Amino acid sequence: MTDYRKVVYLDADTIVTRSIEDLFECQSFCANLKHSERLNSGVMVVEPSRDLFEDMMSKVGNTYSYTGGDQGFLNSYYVGFADAELFNPELSPEIRKARPKKMERLTTLYNADVGLFALANKWMVDASELRVIHYTLGPLKPWDWYAEWLLEPVKMWQDIRVTLEEIIPGTGQGRDPRTSLITWTLFLIPLLALSYMKRALLLQIQKDLFGLASSGSVFFTYARQLWYKYKPGATLPTYSTLITAIHRDPKDANGDAGLSCVVPNYLGISAIAVCFFTLFGSLGLAAFLIPRQVMPWTGFLLTYEWTFFTFLVVFAKYLDYVYSWGRGTATKSLSVAEEISLYSTDKLHSKNSVSWDTETSTYGIVTALVALLIPALPRIFGTTAIFARAGLMVSGVFLLAVVATYSAEKLAVHWFLKGQNDCSYLER
Repeated sequence: MTDYRKVVYLDADTIVTRSIEDLFECQSFCANLKHSERLNSGVMVVEPSRDLFEDMMSKVGNTYSYTGGDQGFLNSYYVGFADAELFNPELSPEIRKARPKKMERLTTLYNADVGLFALANKWMVDASELRVIHYTLGPLKPWDWYAEWLLEPVKMWQDIRVTLEEIIPGTGQGRDPRTSLITWTLFLIPLLALSYMKRALLLQIQKDLFGLASSGSVFFTYARQLWYKYKPGATLPTYSTLITAIHRDPKDANGDAGLSCVVPNYLGISAIAVCFFTLFGSLGLAAFLIPRQVMPWTGFLLTYEWTFFTFLVVFAKYLDYVYSWGRGTATKSLSVAEEISLYSTDKLHSKNSVSWDTETSTYGIVTALVALLIPALPRIFGTTAIFARAGLMVSGVFLLAVVATYSAEKLAVHWFLKGQNDCSYLER
């Protein structure tokens, strides 16, 4: 490095937004001061020197480092850095030569801390004058696709990223061939798997989705069901004592003595548990599979696709089990037509029950739309503050939890009763 007169060092999580040529006017050592008294090694200007290097190496073993790394060591090595003069690029070479300095402090323009932006939701200096932006928030690095959904300045990183030229084939816009191959593979796998599903099911989902978009009848049916369940003055459901469908024994002439439960009390809570376990497991699988360095919209769409694909496969298998369970509990002597009618007209549910195909796809469509709404809320409301964005998303998650809870319970009972009804019909 001694072949160079000056070296400007930049951390990998920094981005240059304007020319920084004036940094080469620094003298021996320049860095930025953060947190009032700490030297930050994310942006530094050094003057290579063998003597300086050997002196550092002789002290690195017994010099305290508060970080355990280079930044902590440099803070101990450059004693008094907090009192160093500010670097002034406007000074003439003559004045610099007459007033040599061992250390100089860089202004915020050369090391703008995104962490401080997140606290105030604005830069402490004129944003148009920024030279270097430093993405110091550990969990939200700019190359992580999800960072832009929470942190506004990440958009500047992504805007510059898409302008990068293709030096090596497949590397344009900051991409790499391996990540691109993984991305396309992850995109195609769910689509190919869905193509092997029952054609009738796919056609029904398409039909209900079209009906939802055109007339809204399915959506309003679902909304009406939620209103009956959670309307003001009503008590939220206690799933350990889930309301069950009942039937009247036709041989019993004494009325209430012939009533018995046909839906297990624990079916609702078990459905909710399976639903949330599957949902979080699906989301975790998506986070594990999707490369972090993909573009923000690519990462979001892949996460959405894989989460709902995995959830669809697993929860559909659970409903199939519930259906078989219902068939197994049915007997020739019991008709469940009355139970389904009673359940469908129950005050806590819709008075106009839809067919099982439409009902199942309705809950899936509405839940998917609510999940799609969660990351879009900050953009809809024009929110830029990280804590406000996070708050809106948390609110969306609570809404999704309500929808998923209701849907899981309703579908489990629906498929259980359908299993009984189908079995009774076949036995007649």
